[in-house]
Order: sequence, then C-alpha cells, then structure tokens
Amino acid sequence: MWWFQQGLSFLPVALVVWSAASFVFSYITAIVLHHVDPLVPYISDTGTIPPERCLFGIMLNVSTFLGIGTMYVRYKQVSALSPEKLKILRLNKLGLMLGWMSCFGLCIIANFQKCILYYIHVLGACLTFGVGSIYMLVQTILSYLMQPELHSKDIFWARLAVFLWSCSSILSMFVSSVVLYSGLYGQNLVQKLHWNSQERGYTAHIISTVSEWSLAFSFLSFFLTYIRDFQKISLRAVVSLQGQTLHESPGSFRAEEQALLIAGSI
Repeated sequence: MWWFQQGLSFLPVALVVWSAASFVFSYITAIVLHHVDPLVPYISDTGTIPPERCLFGIMLNVSTFLGIGTMYVRYKQVSALSPEKLKILRLNKLGLMLGWMSCFGLCIIANFQKCILYYIHVLGACLTFGVGSIYMLVQTILSYLMQPELHSKDIFWARLAVFLWSCSSILSMFVSSVVLYSGLYGQNLVQKLHWNSQERGYTAHIISTVSEWSLAFSFLSFFLTYIRDFQKISLRAVVSLQGQTLHESPGSFRAEEQALLIAGSI
C-alpha cells in the first residue's frame, strides 16, 4: 500500500495537487496565448480571459469542495481525539467555521474575475487568505494544545513555520499593493495585464505578485501537514435496509427485520 492510500491521506493530497494544478495549468494557458507576461503575473490575471478563465473557475470550484471535505474530516478527528476537553472542542468548532468561510471565499475568486467584478473578487481573496490565515492559526494552536499526547512537537513547529510564512506573505503583498495602487504610478492598474520592466511601479508590482504566489503555496503547504494525521483515519459507511420494497413506509415492518446492506470501509 502506497503512503497516499493509507486512511484518508488522499484527501489533503488531492486538495494540494489539484489546487496547484489549477494555478499552473491556467498560467501555462495564459502564457501560451500571450494573455499575460511570463514573469510572475498575478494568479488572478491568469484566470481573467477565456479559455483559461473557464479552466481556472472549474478547477478552483473542485478545490473548494476538496477543502470543505478536508476541513470537516480534520474537525471530526480532533473531536474524536479530545471528546472531554471543552477548550479544544470550542477551538475546533471555530476552526471549522473559519475554514468553510475560507472555502466560500475561494469559490468567489473562482467565479468573479478580477477585471470584471474587482471588489467582489477582493472580498473573496480576503475571505480565502485573511480568514484562511486565522484558520491556520487555530489549527496551529490546536496542535500545540494536543502535544505531546496526541500530536508530535514536529507537527506543531511545521504548522507554526507555515503560518508565519503565510503571515509574512500577506504583509508583503498588502504593503506592495497599497503602494502600487496608491495612484502614484497611474490609474486603472487593476486592468493592466502586461508590464514593462522600465515602467514606474514595476518593482512594487513584482513584489506584490511574488507575494501572492508565495501566499497561495503557503496555504497548500499547510494542508500537506495533514497527510500523516489523515493516514490514521478510515471512513466507514453503514446503510440499513428499511424495507423489502421501495414503496413500503419505514413503519410497516418490525425493527428486527431490518437488514444490514453495506458495512465496509470506503
């Protein structure tokens, strides 16, 4: 059995690989069609013009559902490991809520393009990366509270390092974007897809785009830390047959006549 076949480890692996592929494929398509510059464009710029916009949207929508599933499994795992610790349970519920808000933001990014509905796109980015960073912080705190009995110190330090990486990327992107869009370097820069290295504001633009790519991959790296935890989880589905035909009501037969239809790992 391969490492990604153990337990539910395939779930965070699928989330990371699929999300990274959505960025890379839309980038390659946009470059081949000369819609953006090859040197580090904004991720959103690579999903602005068809056909890469269609690819970008579809793949990120799938990433949204993978993220929802991954975060829910993580929530159930923490709940099962610490059923009597109220502090951990409350943080765990908060983490799930924040994580799903971040996934909703990703869905907004996928379906509302930057050059068409800029402010809604920015709202999605704030939910995805801003609220997502708080989700990472909550999970890092949970890892700290659960060590050393349930979590190793290495996992805690790895998640803390990725969280700090994410925060530094957010800070760098925020400062450079404020400078870039302050009006010092021209108007309507949001719509600008092609840059010349001799233009004013080019340095701030590059710092901003590099920070965005760094931020995106810091998020993906955080979910890689779930792989070892998810290897210890198995999902079991149990289905009870409520009748011998499909038109009987559930109350038309005795409980002892109910048959177990499926009980196995999936």
